Amino acid sequence: MFKRKTKARKINSLDELQPLVASGRPVLINFFQVGCAPCQVMDGIVNELAREYGESAHIVKADIGRVHGAAETYKIRSTPTTVVIARPPQKKSKKARKKAQGTKKQQASRPTQRFRTSGLIKKDQLARVLESNGARRVDA
Repeated sequence: MFKRKTKARKINSLDELQPLVASGRPVLINFFQVGCAPCQVMDGIVNELAREYGESAHIVKADIGRVHGAAETYKIRSTPTTVVIARPPQKKSKKARKKAQGTKKQQASRPTQRFRTSGLIKKDQLARVLESNGARRVDA
């Protein structure tokens, strides 16, 4: 009767990010702190994005006070900080495409940090970043 609203997934360690990044879908990570007013605003925006993008992107929240090593690994200086990790789009020249037609398997590029910002950011800007990295909105 009632459908439960999808929320962003909370992680407790950086090890939980590895399978998400390896899945090939874009990963939006929102680093926050408890008691941070702008972080609470971003929490609502991130949860809305999780509902809208469903299974086409991983939307994740990480409390830098609980996820040890997150601040050092991602060089977090202030909260909220939002990072998008995805594979870069494959753009090849005609010569490279012709060469690749002969091979059966094309090498997939490594996921990299494609976007980063600190502070509040508008939902539509985050949506554009996700869509430019391969995520698609789920039709409601």
